[in-house]
Amino acid sequence: MDLLNAISGFVWGPVMLTLLVGTGLFLTVGLRLMPIRRLGYGFRMLWKGRHAEAEAGDISPFQALMTALSATVGTGNIAGVATAIALGGPGAVFWMWITALVGMATKYGEAVLAVRFREVDSRGRYQGGPMYYIKNGMGEKWRWMAWLFALFGTVAAFGIGNTIQANSVANALHSNFSVPVGVSGAALAVLTALVLIGGIKSIGAVAGKLVPFMAIAYVAGALVILGLNAGEIPSALALIVDSAFTGSAATGGFAGAAVMAAIRFGVARGVFSNEAGLGTAPIAHAAAKTDNPVRQGVIGMLGTFIDTIVICSMTALVIITSGAWTLLDPATGAAYTGSALTSAAFEGGLPGTGAYVVSLGIALFAYTTLVGWSFYGERCAEYLFGVKVIPFYRVLWVLAIPLGALGNLEALWLVADIMNGLMALPNLIALIVLSPLVFRITREYFARED
Repeated sequence: MDLLNAISGFVWGPVMLTLLVGTGLFLTVGLRLMPIRRLGYGFRMLWKGRHAEAEAGDISPFQALMTALSATVGTGNIAGVATAIALGGPGAVFWMWITALVGMATKYGEAVLAVRFREVDSRGRYQGGPMYYIKNGMGEKWRWMAWLFALFGTVAAFGIGNTIQANSVANALHSNFSVPVGVSGAALAVLTALVLIGGIKSIGAVAGKLVPFMAIAYVAGALVILGLNAGEIPSALALIVDSAFTGSAATGGFAGAAVMAAIRFGVARGVFSNEAGLGTAPIAHAAAKTDNPVRQGVIGMLGTFIDTIVICSMTALVIITSGAWTLLDPATGAAYTGSALTSAAFEGGLPGTGAYVVSLGIALFAYTTLVGWSFYGERCAEYLFGVKVIPFYRVLWVLAIPLGALGNLEALWLVADIMNGLMALPNLIALIVLSPLVFRITREYFARED
């Protein structure tokens, strides 16, 4: 455990976080702020892409984004935001926003390259992602790096995308509804198996319906609380901005935090939440029915905006306006953190129902993450071993779910954490090397559009 902690601390240390944010900043400048300037255009393309188009691909552009969001919107939006505030103060939220704004360019570049360099496998299905744009975009001499990405992705999926999510669902349902963890694990396995039978088309269809519902339901609950606390919102926003540059003073149960803590935890939790730069989302976008990489790119970048700027901000504002971040947990006598902090904030805003909103949110978010990551892991395994591995991979995926629900996952968390971080390195190198291509086809596309 000490060794794993040390490796995880190095992998997710300042160098990695700087590289992730730095790559996003580099792409943002190279694209001349296009992701921010063309945000409205991205939503128009998303609306047009709700239904399957008569272009090459397996699922509609809308379903591709929902599949990517299903794997991205998860416990990080509930527990991750709360942890950032508990450790870094309200100022951490500001740095989460900055991470998301530059992360939009990263997601855009990933989706563009995924469509540009995708392939068709022996089943006639479209596949792509970092392993393909490394191999096809950077050349055969870089094939080893593509292989490493696929290996890290195959292993990481069983941790961050499977057992850990199953454990989160089982614990949430047990603590609030007294559902035995074994029952939750078995039910999750059955529900996931039914979706996986249909492959990416089934995953896309389920994600296309469930992700918008869960996101709207969670945001709606947050908006009700914020409506009741409307008078506190301006001061909360001012506190977020002020604390980002001056630090947060100790108040109530909050121990205080320096500016560096706000930056560190804001950036780290922002990256964990929206996954910009990790290389997972382009695997889903490569399956989109589109003949234009840029059009899917502007849809892909919306994932970071929706995940962090919308959903994470709702969680953060509820926590700050409620004052829960300064309170002590009566059960432990310590300051609230993680999902307990979010539950306390929602319960304070909606007595009797707020905690259930958070619990159901965790359950739904974690389930869709489990389904979305199954596709990522499967595609990585297919790259390594060919299409023959897919049935075996799906069986292993389903069998791992109840084990995750019942298990003690501390060590697995760390292994998954390490693999997740190692996935980012090949992807970020490819994004930087292939950035001139991304810049060129973006300029050409918008010159025609304008």
